[in-house]
Amino acid sequence: MPTKVLDLDLEQLPPVIADLVGYPRALALLRWRGKPVGQVILDVHHDQITRADVLTAVSLLEEVWMRVDRLLLYEILDWDEVDVLQAEPPRATVAVCTRDRPEDLHRCLEALIRLPDDGQEILVVDNNPSTDETYQVVMRYGEKVRYIREDQPGLDIARNRALREAKYELIAFNDDDAVPDPGWLRALVRNFRDPAVMCVTGLTMPFELETEAQEWFERYSPFSRGFQRKVYDWEVINPVSAVRVGVGANMAVRRSVLDLVGPFNEALDTGTPTRSGGDVEMFARILRKGYRIVYDPAALSWHRHRRSWEDLRKALYGYGVGVYATFTHNLLYEWEFFVLVQAINWFVMDQFPNLLRGFLHRPDSLPLDLVVTELTGCLAGPWAYVRSRKAVRRKMMKDDKHSTVGQRSYTNP
Repeated sequence: MPTKVLDLDLEQLPPVIADLVGYPRALALLRWRGKPVGQVILDVHHDQITRADVLTAVSLLEEVWMRVDRLLLYEILDWDEVDVLQAEPPRATVAVCTRDRPEDLHRCLEALIRLPDDGQEILVVDNNPSTDETYQVVMRYGEKVRYIREDQPGLDIARNRALREAKYELIAFNDDDAVPDPGWLRALVRNFRDPAVMCVTGLTMPFELETEAQEWFERYSPFSRGFQRKVYDWEVINPVSAVRVGVGANMAVRRSVLDLVGPFNEALDTGTPTRSGGDVEMFARILRKGYRIVYDPAALSWHRHRRSWEDLRKALYGYGVGVYATFTHNLLYEWEFFVLVQAINWFVMDQFPNLLRGFLHRPDSLPLDLVVTELTGCLAGPWAYVRSRKAVRRKMMKDDKHSTVGQRSYTNP
């Protein structure tokens, strides 16, 4: 049965949330005066949820009320944990890297053009398209959106193209299948006041939970990293564990990352044999170079998870490949031997127990085919990275001999 996704402010709860026919439960994002403070699962009774139902469920969540109390104290003291002094938010480029998802892209762009106007530009990088549908979607927005076609396949290739083409120093990346909250961009860029901050990530919640596949994605591999703002550096977290700092679906970096840290690793992520991992490898490199990463839940985006079971299996297989491809990179090229310990711990503490519970059909077990699919991806990860890195080398050698073809920039008339 589907789960209704709700967005509730504890200070302005309606008496009744109605029109919940067909939904036995709801996942509610909880806010306090607009700021995310937690989430809760609510049971639906008689096709509705009352204000009393919400308050009863939330009363048991001590951490939510602790965050509310902290926000109230900040207001009383007129204090901001980011300590922002700018009169105006800095300008930024919002980049959406996409391939053959015109409906998702349209939904994403509709949200982006409704963001508060702080002079930002919106840039769409169309990566190795099979049709002109993405171009046609972008053309609907006239001068509000800039279009770039990148014919070399690979998400990290598209990200690097966005960094090179961006008009501004700060580049915020939002996935084409994600819808940013109105305060998303401002929440990201405000954290760059600290010159040591090279990257900022945000809270990513499910856009919908209408299918079984979406339900299991959110349970098995959620994008959320919690509701507490955190500042990471190499003293706080081992770079090998950089997956904890956020996700590439919702992140911003400085354009100077190209010179100070290096570009995204084009042997990783979607469009390559490794299928994922480019964001995590960049996070690890930023930390390893001595810079900071901030996770700020105020930078909220809503991600549409895979709807079909087959797409879910493909995604989890890709995550498994990407994780172990990144481990392989860290081991062979960064000499991070701790990845061996991490890989063993992940298997012993997480994957093997999930596998065992699945075989025994325990009530709390994950679907066995999802666990096996991810493990299969993990086994393929090291060889996938070797093949992908060889392909990148061949491309570099070819580019040295021939000029790059098909990298044209379009500005809408």
